[in-house]
Amino acid sequence: MIRDWVSPHRIGLLLVALGVVIWAAVSMRWDWIPRYAGLGLEGIWRTLWLLALSLLIGGALAVPLGLAQAAGPAFLALPARWFCTVIRGTPLLLQLWLIYFGLGSLFPQFPSIRQSELWPYLRQAWPYALLALSLSYAGYEGEVMRGAFKSVPQGQLEAGRAFGLSRFAVLRRIWLPQALARALPTLGGEAILQLKATPLVATITVIEIYAVASRVRQDTFIIYEPLLLLALIYMAIAGVIALGFRWLERRFTRGLG
Repeated sequence: MIRDWVSPHRIGLLLVALGVVIWAAVSMRWDWIPRYAGLGLEGIWRTLWLLALSLLIGGALAVPLGLAQAAGPAFLALPARWFCTVIRGTPLLLQLWLIYFGLGSLFPQFPSIRQSELWPYLRQAWPYALLALSLSYAGYEGEVMRGAFKSVPQGQLEAGRAFGLSRFAVLRRIWLPQALARALPTLGGEAILQLKATPLVATITVIEIYAVASRVRQDTFIIYEPLLLLALIYMAIAGVIALGFRWLERRFTRGLG
């Protein structure tokens, strides 16, 4: 972890960022921050939990999607392949709008839904944003996991079965850990791309950090300062994600021997 922080490119980035911060602090307006600090923290929190939940849900869906395509029967492999093709072939913004304006306008037509305990949540925008982000991540990572499952040598799986392990035990103890170890570098990059996709949820009225920056621009007509602060926030979150996946890669590599 310490070696990651003291690498030359990170030191260079930190120096550039420090120079930008000093220049911005001296020459730009920041008097609007106290007024929007509470809303900004709320936006950061909403961005973080949307990102975390969509990664968890999408990652959980990606494993069976990849496994179905790599080794499943045709009645499982074909739907999984179609799902990944549709998700990867259409823009996330289109998927988000179809889910929000489609399901969001369909549910109110059913009295049973409007009278249920789920209605206070279904009438809000964030469940549809979370669903769209999760399905998008699952579609992309399903293809990543398909390649990762196929890259595990078949001889290791056959050796596990020769030792008397069941199919589920081979999957849990041999196939899945090695597939995840091979996929982690790509998954880390995709997680950062998922972070960059979260501003799209502002188009369906979800107030995350990008929407807060847009509101500051609309209210104060200050353009560059909110955008610069927004860029620093995204860079900080992306750096934490990158370090987290590096740590996971080391643990998986060490655990697999």
